[in-house]
Amino acid sequence: MWRRMLFMLGAVIVVVLILAALKFNTIYTQIQQFQAPKPPIAVEVREARREPWQRRLPAIGTLTASQGIDLTVEIAGTVSDVQFRSGEKIEKGQPVVLLDSEIERASLAAAQADLHLAKVEFERASSLVDRQAISRSEFDRLNAEAQKAAATVEQLKASLAKKRILAPFSGTIGIRQVDVGDFVAAGTPLATLQDLSTLFVDFYLAEQQVPLLALDQPIHVRVAAFPGEHFEGRIVAINPKVEITTRNVQVRAELANPGERLLPGMFADLEVLLPEQAPQVVVPETAITYTLYGNSVLLVKESQPPEGEASATTAEADEPYLVVERRFVRTGDRRGGEVVILEGLEAGEQVVVAGQLKLDNGAHVAIAETRTLETEQNAPSTPR
Repeated sequence: MWRRMLFMLGAVIVVVLILAALKFNTIYTQIQQFQAPKPPIAVEVREARREPWQRRLPAIGTLTASQGIDLTVEIAGTVSDVQFRSGEKIEKGQPVVLLDSEIERASLAAAQADLHLAKVEFERASSLVDRQAISRSEFDRLNAEAQKAAATVEQLKASLAKKRILAPFSGTIGIRQVDVGDFVAAGTPLATLQDLSTLFVDFYLAEQQVPLLALDQPIHVRVAAFPGEHFEGRIVAINPKVEITTRNVQVRAELANPGERLLPGMFADLEVLLPEQAPQVVVPETAITYTLYGNSVLLVKESQPPEGEASATTAEADEPYLVVERRFVRTGDRRGGEVVILEGLEAGEQVVVAGQLKLDNGAHVAIAETRTLETEQNAPSTPR
């Protein structure tokens, strides 16, 4: 019995020792993993470049036609004919809408008959007054009657001409708002007429920027309808008055409209190009970390590995040990995915452009293949 008890006790001791050995091996492995040097974090970098950078004044505006009106009638009448199709191009002086003018024509014929009679009586009186066959007052009355009849004829001709609405300039006419047989009152809109060959863009800039503006200054215009394209124009007018409520000044620029793709009323995102152009340090916008404490970048620099990692890096002695360093910078203009660095960075320094969210100052990194910027580099570049 004692042998059996000793055998069972020995078996329990062996099992406990085995379990203890396994637990010790697990703890030792975890300690080794914890003490082992962490692998470098892969990041993408870009070298800060010094390149020419043209200053620009951003603004938003609205496109308007160089000539654009809403065609209306000046006198009431019934539409007798519509002589255009919606959306077509028409020439200056082309009839657009005709109003019924039978009454005006009849009145004009009667007035012309009265004018003819008045002229005959006046001519007869002219020969009689010299012979004193009629009084001078009668002669003056007949003269006045002739002039009044002539004025009535001209008035009826003017009213008759207003029954025929003509295009005041060449352009594209819009959707018609009336049909044949409609009775229209004075001021009723018929259609819009826009000259789309040349457009204006009206925008506002702060009064502090007025000294930077000049006539014939170039601008770049972008519209949402044609993303990726920009249209060139030039400033043609600067309002000589600053708006009291906004302290802004209105500026107007003119731009060509080839193919008449741009339409009046479109929202315009534009930039005024300033003449000065100086080299600036430029980095991708993704390299900037914006915080309440300031803007910063992460620089990639060579460093000495810690003592615990020295043995692990002997096999990679040919490759430098890279760490990141946070540096606060002062940023300037942003355009086309790039930012101007005014202070805190020199040309040639490498900054992290992808993967910096998981980095801290002094973290060990490795430079990975640049993939994030491939799309930007292959995309058409915008002029700076």
